[in-house]
Amino acid sequence: MIKTDYNRRRFLELAAGSFLGVSASNSFGAAGGKSSFPLPTDPAKQLIYLYMEGGMSHIDTFDYKPSMYGMDGKTVQVKTFGRGGKKNEGRIVEPRWKFKPYGECGKYVSDLFPNVGHCVDDIAFLHSMQADSPIHGSAMLMMNSGSLVSGKPTLGSWINYGLGTVNQNLPGYVVMLDKTGGPISGAKNWTSGYMPASYQGTVFRSKGEPILDLRHTDQMSDGEQARIIQSLNHLNEGHMESRVDNSNLAARIASYELAYKMQSTAPEAIDTDRESEETKALYGMDEAHTEDFGRKCMLARRLVERGVRFIQIYSGGSHGDNNWDAHGDLELNHNKHARNTDKPIAGLLKDLKRRGLLDETIVVWGGEFGRQPTAEYASGSGRDHNSNGFTMWMAGGGIKGGVSVGQTDDLGSAAVERPLGVKNLHATILQQMGMDPNYLSYFHSGLDEKLVGVEGAEPIHEIIA
Repeated sequence: MIKTDYNRRRFLELAAGSFLGVSASNSFGAAGGKSSFPLPTDPAKQLIYLYMEGGMSHIDTFDYKPSMYGMDGKTVQVKTFGRGGKKNEGRIVEPRWKFKPYGECGKYVSDLFPNVGHCVDDIAFLHSMQADSPIHGSAMLMMNSGSLVSGKPTLGSWINYGLGTVNQNLPGYVVMLDKTGGPISGAKNWTSGYMPASYQGTVFRSKGEPILDLRHTDQMSDGEQARIIQSLNHLNEGHMESRVDNSNLAARIASYELAYKMQSTAPEAIDTDRESEETKALYGMDEAHTEDFGRKCMLARRLVERGVRFIQIYSGGSHGDNNWDAHGDLELNHNKHARNTDKPIAGLLKDLKRRGLLDETIVVWGGEFGRQPTAEYASGSGRDHNSNGFTMWMAGGGIKGGVSVGQTDDLGSAAVERPLGVKNLHATILQQMGMDPNYLSYFHSGLDEKLVGVEGAEPIHEIIA
């Protein structure tokens, strides 16, 4: 029988040497070389990703199409490709909300987002985004991992791999799901793929115990601890033929130790009761419909203050009108979700800015694709998926505010000016966080894998301050 006290101290010492050693060797190898473009002198430190699951209608939110008003019900020739396949014509569903200008930049925003409208001078709008798939599952994987195929590391994993952790007592990658459930393709959207498990996302609850069933090292059996110690000793003695298996064991040890530390640290991090009533109201926590998403946005701010690198918050989960996938009643769907998120999102931007955190924190907003200008069915206002042109936005972290890049056609059916792919978005994020996206790589199965693919990608230079 191994003594537990000695056992605990010993494998933590070994994990510190073995696991961190493997991670550091990979990181330095990945980031080496001369940058293909200038990197920021004061890069962003963390990122908050506000993910609108289901595909919000860009032409009803931030992509103003004045010529569509008065066209409701008209059949027009327009090529579309969505869940219902390819079509050459359709019945126009004109925007269901009015737009008006906001801010010094005069950006037109719909009545769905009046609070975000007051923040447009801090936001860069990307109106010509394109996705590689019009289907939710694969498009979400592309947006989160840069690949239509599952099993690849996600954006949060790449950021933590490239930059390392700041707070040893909290995960570097946190995910908060919608109260109705997780996204359609589940944990694939926060996996670490072929990287060690320590880089995967940790799902946080916004109330109560942040993570259920935390299991720390004192609860491991003596046999399990002994086996891990033996493996880590083997690694430290230089038996490199077992590096893959042992590095995974080291990552597992690090996960157990993180769970142990989080038992005392995480509850304080999510304790929003410590916030002032004014701050709670800023996020909409004093109103029933905004309380849930507002709490998550406030929690995201508390986590970046404590050094968490990447936080992703989902608006929408499960199926149907539980997310932004408005195939049936566009008004019912978008009124519901915009009402739940508009004030919390604006509150997050304002709170980060007044605390001096927006300069070092990138905020990304968007879903997996947009929606078509035409009706999906013979009656009703529902729109099908549109991967040919849609809107996302970014703020903070050295991103210019009050600017718009790209353009869709007069109906919003496809990008016609400065088409932007998901890889351009990812390249911009990595670049603004001080990493050259075309050099950051991870050696796997004989290949130097990259988030932006072997062909590389250019950042969106027009929005970089």
